[in-house]
Amino acid sequence: MEIRDAVDTDRDWIRQKLVESWGSAVVALRGVLIDPATLPALIYGENEGVLHHRALDDLTYEIVTLEAFRQWRGIGTALVERIAEVARAQGFRELAVVTTNDNLDALRFYQARGFLLFALRPGAVDKARALKPEIAPTGNYGLPIRDELELRRPL
Repeated sequence: MEIRDAVDTDRDWIRQKLVESWGSAVVALRGVLIDPATLPALIYGENEGVLHHRALDDLTYEIVTLEAFRQWRGIGTALVERIAEVARAQGFRELAVVTTNDNLDALRFYQARGFLLFALRPGAVDKARALKPEIAPTGNYGLPIRDELELRRPL
């Protein structure tokens, strides 16, 4: 399936999907609010998935959001592998992603694709609620959402 770079005409669709999936067009990450629609993105197929990305520093490239709108079809894997190729070709040494303590599905997904636990930021989501009050107190599997977990994968 085709993976392409997002273009300006994709931005409204991207914002709409973020609101549908996450309740907001912005994400709280590393203590700041980010509008993913302003970042570079990869789109899978006929708008079946989207991955927003950015350089974190000189050596690390970051997945900011990853959404596969139809699960269990390899969409997320294809997007992760493509951004890994892009980052490697640009000279980055590792790929990073941040998720929350309740997102067991994301933790499983990323670790199965070679990501290793890198950092735990206890209470980071509690602090993020000051910036983004719509973050729910409870998330997947009835777990309280409190912490950020960062995973990294060598490229």
